[in-house]
Amino acid sequence: MKILYAVQGTGNGHISRARDIIPILRKKADSLDIVVSGTQADVQLPYPVRFRYKGLSFIFGEDGGVDVWRTYLRANARRLQREVNSLPVQEYDLVISDFEPVSAWACRLRNQPCVSLSHQAAVLADESPKPPKGDLLGALILRKYAPATMEFGFHFKAYQPNIFTPVIRQEIRQARVADGSHYTVYLPSYSEEKLVKILSLIENARWEVFSKHSVRPRETGNIVIRPVSNTAFIQSMAGSRGVLCGAGFETPAEALYLNKKLMVIPMKRQYEQQCNMAALRDMGVPAIKSLKRKHLQPLQEWVESDLRVAVSYPDCTEQIIDQVLETALLPRFPLSYGGSNF
Repeated sequence: MKILYAVQGTGNGHISRARDIIPILRKKADSLDIVVSGTQADVQLPYPVRFRYKGLSFIFGEDGGVDVWRTYLRANARRLQREVNSLPVQEYDLVISDFEPVSAWACRLRNQPCVSLSHQAAVLADESPKPPKGDLLGALILRKYAPATMEFGFHFKAYQPNIFTPVIRQEIRQARVADGSHYTVYLPSYSEEKLVKILSLIENARWEVFSKHSVRPRETGNIVIRPVSNTAFIQSMAGSRGVLCGAGFETPAEALYLNKKLMVIPMKRQYEQQCNMAALRDMGVPAIKSLKRKHLQPLQEWVESDLRVAVSYPDCTEQIIDQVLETALLPRFPLSYGGSNF
């Protein structure tokens, strides 16, 4: 069996999950090739990548959201079309896409089956929590970004049979956990200046901020700014008192697994993170809409509390992959993309 596994390279979560999934796929397949598209990840993939593309990346801003203008400027439709046309998906028995658009659209245009194995697939499921205020455009982008003929998803809870609890990477499962005195912060869509300005107002906390915009460590008052490093971030989070981060998926899931206090701040103009915030709030995790002075009180109350949400995230990644492969390779595997068009 020849498998093509395609991974979204925008942000760290997809790459982190792939680091655990790829060794299992290599055991199951006669041949495994990897596609990575996107440019925003800080975590490296320690496996050979056959196809690398620029794909279609969302660019983080510095005001708490997606930089729409820079995202638009990077979205080269002709280049993306060339990438889609160049990927030989017809040479594989199975294509698995973790929200990766080049492989998904290459399958769509060639009428080839494509399995979605991603958090986004779970977010779109009817049973998964949604924010009170809908976002038709945001939901449409999520649905059309990487079309598939079969979907399996990961979420904070298993809301339906094809949704599984998070893949917690082995580095986190094996981390030495301690209840330290600092708070680990990862909010890549905010500038360092904004983070320092607001977090310095919470004087009874020590903050370790991991910044995509920093190349060397520095300290200012009760805040340490550190460059993003996979090893350093895991050590900081495992030894922290709590984690303040965006309402993405992997980092909140890892913080919950480590039994850390958790507060999330969703990125603006990002429907997926609004859905994640709704799911986390249902579980009892506190959230604030943005990092502003008017939200200092709930942030201060979180620091002074010891609120922890208990979860059970067993290590069952191989069983999940077995289920995906068994279902996807059945003779009745569906081949329908509805009315999607590139």
